[in-house]
Amino acid sequence: MPALCPSCARLVPASCPAGYGAAAWTGPEPIVQTPSGQLSWNHNVTLLNKINDHKLRRWYASKAVQNGWSVAALEHQILTDLHTRTGAAPNNLEARLPGEGTDLARAVAKEPLVLDFLGLTEEAQEHAMEETMTLRMAQTLAEFGPGFAFVGRQYHLDVDGDDFFIDLLLYHVPSDRYVVVELKAGKFKPEHLGQLNFYVAAVNDMLRLPRQAPTVGILVCGSRNERTVRYALDGSAQPLTVTSYTYEALPADEQATLPSPAAITAALEHDPADKRVTPALANQNRQ
Repeated sequence: MPALCPSCARLVPASCPAGYGAAAWTGPEPIVQTPSGQLSWNHNVTLLNKINDHKLRRWYASKAVQNGWSVAALEHQILTDLHTRTGAAPNNLEARLPGEGTDLARAVAKEPLVLDFLGLTEEAQEHAMEETMTLRMAQTLAEFGPGFAFVGRQYHLDVDGDDFFIDLLLYHVPSDRYVVVELKAGKFKPEHLGQLNFYVAAVNDMLRLPRQAPTVGILVCGSRNERTVRYALDGSAQPLTVTSYTYEALPADEQATLPSPAAITAALEHDPADKRVTPALANQNRQ
């Protein structure tokens, strides 16, 4: 009479030898649950309610397991079509980092960045974006992608007495590298990449340790001409990606839950913290 295999909850024919199941498996890969089997009931309900395509549902389930998404995070990624945004930003990563650029692009070249959570308007300038991103750093890092850590805002570089300040300096832990982020509220201009090239080269020389991978740069802009971006990337010596941002990807009812621009402004005016990273903290980050 068939018995129930305790390891995989399937009926085992009586003719099968003793020890049938996970304990008897000798293959190179361990037997594990499917991604949906590793998620909570609420995660699976969300996947079933939000996604009709089975293959796409498995993709989101795998990402949820891999990145430890909450149900709310899973819903956000589905609503903002993460599967179409991953690796979609124009970049020269494979050309400048042969052999690793393609995988790195999937990790850092998201297009567009959905910044609804900032509660800003299309007219917001770089300073307001930078301030609000810092105040909402956890959400900012989550939008850039899994594995990002915050190093500093307006990160100071002293180049033989000349002062320069990087908008946001991040660290991508999975690839063990610094990521320089520059914010431009308007339309992309080729000279924007000249500045980003300089910052990436400077971070490689001044901060990067021998064990660390080469620094990459991300330019976040309001809009762009694809051909102009391609010419600029082809002429850039450093590994860079150019991504746009949007405030309009979420449904209207979800956008209604975001703080108003006035609330964000009030929070900024009453935020006394100095967001710059001191040299001591910078050295600590390098150890």
